Amino acid sequence: MTMKRLPIRTKIMILTFGIVFYAIMIGGIVIVGKILDIQEEELGKRAMITSRTVAQLPEVKQYIQKKEGWNEIEPAVEKIRVINEADYIVVMNMDHVRYSHPVKEMLGTQSEGTDEGAAFADHTFISKAKGEMGTAVRAFVPIKNDNLEQVGVVAVGHVIPGFYEVLHDLTDEMTLILLLVLSFGVIGSYLLARHLKQQMFYLEPHEIVRMLEERTATFNSMHEGVIAIDNQEQISIFNEKAKRIFSVIGDVVGRPIREVIPDTRLPEIIELSRPVYNQEIRVSGKIIMSNRVPIKVNNQIVGAVAIFQDRTEVAKMAEELTGVKAFVEALRVQNHEHMNKLHTIAGLLQLGKIKKAMQYVFQVSEEKGSLTRFLNQRIKNESLAGLLLSKVGRGKELGIKVVIDSESRIEQFPDQLDQHDFVMILGNLIENAYDALEGMDDARIDVSIAQDSEICAILVEDNGIGMSKEVQHHIFERGYSTKGAKGSGIGLYLIHQIVDKGKGEIEVTSQENQGTSFVITFPMNDRGESDE
Repeated sequence: MTMKRLPIRTKIMILTFGIVFYAIMIGGIVIVGKILDIQEEELGKRAMITSRTVAQLPEVKQYIQKKEGWNEIEPAVEKIRVINEADYIVVMNMDHVRYSHPVKEMLGTQSEGTDEGAAFADHTFISKAKGEMGTAVRAFVPIKNDNLEQVGVVAVGHVIPGFYEVLHDLTDEMTLILLLVLSFGVIGSYLLARHLKQQMFYLEPHEIVRMLEERTATFNSMHEGVIAIDNQEQISIFNEKAKRIFSVIGDVVGRPIREVIPDTRLPEIIELSRPVYNQEIRVSGKIIMSNRVPIKVNNQIVGAVAIFQDRTEVAKMAEELTGVKAFVEALRVQNHEHMNKLHTIAGLLQLGKIKKAMQYVFQVSEEKGSLTRFLNQRIKNESLAGLLLSKVGRGKELGIKVVIDSESRIEQFPDQLDQHDFVMILGNLIENAYDALEGMDDARIDVSIAQDSEICAILVEDNGIGMSKEVQHHIFERGYSTKGAKGSGIGLYLIHQIVDKGKGEIEVTSQENQGTSFVITFPMNDRGESDE
């Protein structure tokens, strides 16, 4: 198994073991070095005390200047050496002749030390020198007679223990420390590794890398745009399709979503803590069909993700198709209506009522021309005008009078909305009114579109069966319908979505068996309110 494939638990334990062992080794070296320094200082102090003691011995002062005086001095000095655990004590007269020495053969011989000269000049000091017994700390003290004249020198030496000697002396302690620290280190690394494994859903790093690569490739190959943010509104996913839709260049992961695209409406999902499905919104000038869902881990919201499609081109096609459908419907109704009128004219002619027939033709022509002229003058969008024309004709077929307010006018659509939205609103409201008026006498639908520089208002009112308070509470819910199998429960839901998109308001007034009124108002200009 390669190092890359080792379990993370094993890697952490090996790394921890190595770090702890290395730290103990470096620490041990530093500690042993410090111990050596302390011992050297301590041995120097002990050597100096012993030197001063020897320099004050009566035997030393009395026999230091006598021939073969070492016979008296050596036994006395040796006792002091043993008591003070010195490695050696050397007593010399002013001629550098040794009167005490650990090697008996050296007694009476002359010393040739290089570091003892200052001691013969009445100086007391400590030096370190390497000799036959090893490196030693030596204390030099002058010997003076009763007249305070220097008559010799005492040198006391303590051999400094070596690095490995100190280490050997600390073997038990170091072993215990090593075992304890390594034990705690290994146990701690095991617990840490287990915690990390739990945090990573028991996946190994190479498995996470593979999943990340697969996830990135999957997101980038999707036909839908995908954007995800964390709970700090930082982008965590922004796939290639999303970049193409919004013309974003470069890597934007980690940047605030509001800096890249201010109006995605993703942050509101974190605040609302609930998903929003199949909502059409306008983002950076694009018409987007969006599904936005909060991301939860252990019931805690950690972010939000949006999956969306660019509906700009589709919406344009839908607008065109909606307009064509409205005109086709208008033509169908007109054809049916004209056939009825032709039958009426033909009947009058067969009865010889030529004057009546002529009056009927002029009347019909004036009514149709008046409505057409009105729509052309007041309703500046062909699709909307065609829709209203068809609905008036359809109402005649159903025996329902559809009245368009003579003051109605629309020249431009509010911000965020287009002809497709208005066709959707009016078409659904009028169709619902048809259903509410089915089989009723004196059925009437009033339609009004008012517009000024600030607002645009739509009114659709009927004198149909009305709605109860209970029904009114649910009419904008997706899938809710009072029409049974005939209803889809989607019309008023879509209208509510359009009202939200245009930042408008909708007011419903209804009483059972008296009728229903829908009033929808939109601001003409974006009021700059945050979508959040």
